[in-house]
Formats: sequence, C-alpha cells, structure tokens
Amino acid sequence: MKPVLELNQLQVSLHSRKQNHELVKGVTFSVMQGECLGILGESGSGKSMSMKAAMGILDKNFLVSGSAKFLGEELIGKSSEELRGLRGGKIGMVLQNPITCFDPLYRIGNQISETFMAHRKWGAKEIRERSIAMLNKMKIRNPEEVLEKYPHQLSGGMLQRIMIGIATSMKPSLLIADEPTTAIDAITQFEILNELVDIKKNYKVAMIFISHDLNAISRVADRIVVLNQGTVVDQGDFHHIIHHATDPYTRLLIEKRTDVMRRYKLALQGGV
Repeated sequence: MKPVLELNQLQVSLHSRKQNHELVKGVTFSVMQGECLGILGESGSGKSMSMKAAMGILDKNFLVSGSAKFLGEELIGKSSEELRGLRGGKIGMVLQNPITCFDPLYRIGNQISETFMAHRKWGAKEIRERSIAMLNKMKIRNPEEVLEKYPHQLSGGMLQRIMIGIATSMKPSLLIADEPTTAIDAITQFEILNELVDIKKNYKVAMIFISHDLNAISRVADRIVVLNQGTVVDQGDFHHIIHHATDPYTRLLIEKRTDVMRRYKLALQGGV
C-alpha cells in the first residue's frame, strides 16, 4: 500500500536580501490511509512550515526543495492552480484560528456553499440540504439559524467544528489539522479531539495532527514525529516517545508532561 502523503528530504529556506535562513532541514516522513501521524514541536520547530511547503501555500520568498508526494503524485513544482484544486477537495485542512479562515463580511451559509460549489456539482437545494446535514453531524444546534449568521456571531469551537465538517464533507484522502485545539477552551478541545478520533475511524482518512501539546497528540495520533529546529529528532508510537526517546528536546517535553500529571493527581488527592 502506498502512503497517502510522503515527504522525502523536504527543505525550506527563507530568502532575504542579505542571507538565506534554512527553516526545514531535510524532513522525511509518511502517513498511510486510516492512520493519524502526530507532528510534535514547539513554535518555530518547522512542523507547520513543512506542511505549508508541501501544500504550496508559502509565498515566493520561500525556496522549497525535496519531495512531497500525495497518492504517489509529486506536489513540489505543481502550479498554484493545481494545488488549489487539491486543497479543500482531496486534501482537507483545519487551521489553528478558525475566525481568520472565514470572511467576516459573508454569512456562514454562503461560505459553506462557496466551498461546496468549488469542488462538487451540486445545485442550490442540495447544497443547503447537505450544509444542514453537515452542521447536524457536527452537533451544532439550530443549523438553519447558524447558516444565516456571520462568523463573529459564533464561538471559536463552533467555527472549528464547521471547518472540520466542511473538510470531511469533501471526503478527502488526507486531512491536515494544524494546531486545531490551540485557540479554544479546554472542554471544546476535548470535544474536537473526540471528533477527530471518530473521523479517523469512520472515514478511514489519513490524518496529520500538528501540535505543541503532547497530551493532545497522544489522544489522536498512532505515530509521532518530533521536530526541533527544522529537523526530525525522534519518531515512533506514543509508548516509544514516552519510554525510549533519546533526543534531549523530546525528553524535556515528556518531563514537563509527567510533572503536570503528577501535580494534577496530587491536587485531586488533596496533596497540594
């Protein structure tokens, strides 16, 4: 079975007038159908940059080299139009801050319709029916009313669910979730993670979950790749990362998580 997405020695450099800055340094990994790959790293580690480079959403100041194959087809070197046709259709993307992904001047229903029209030959009636069905599936109450609202009238959690719903409605082969739980409250984070787990099981979609949060990644990912300063420094399943990681940065992340859990248990027991 071929990987759904395969990166091989992917490199990204930022060109300025005086010098070049190497941001991603030969990143290699793959993800299979029905699998979730977690990409773990702190801000600036290159985790989001790697996926943006593969998806062709960096501007001309960035030089991308190496290979990024989607279902065996090379993405590096494709035109903006070709990549735009894949994004939102065969490749779904859920980004960190949902409010920035919706146009504040247009109603939610119009924006859902625009995405559906771009990738499916559905009439207006079918689009509305599918929009309502999608909102119901994402556990959003009063879907008819929500379609008439503007983005600022909805919570971050609701907008994130709508983004996930739009992406999965296209039945993508690959779903990229880039820090999807960072800008929302803890309860909604829990619900979003459960939703992503269900999507992985029910849709058999390949998923990439990008986060700096080891706890969040452990809930969703089958395998974890750890990035630090643009380089893959460790990878394996959650058990391997927790018990056998040798990279100092990875060990630091684990120690922080362990300390938080220890303090949490002490608090529950009345120890602090």
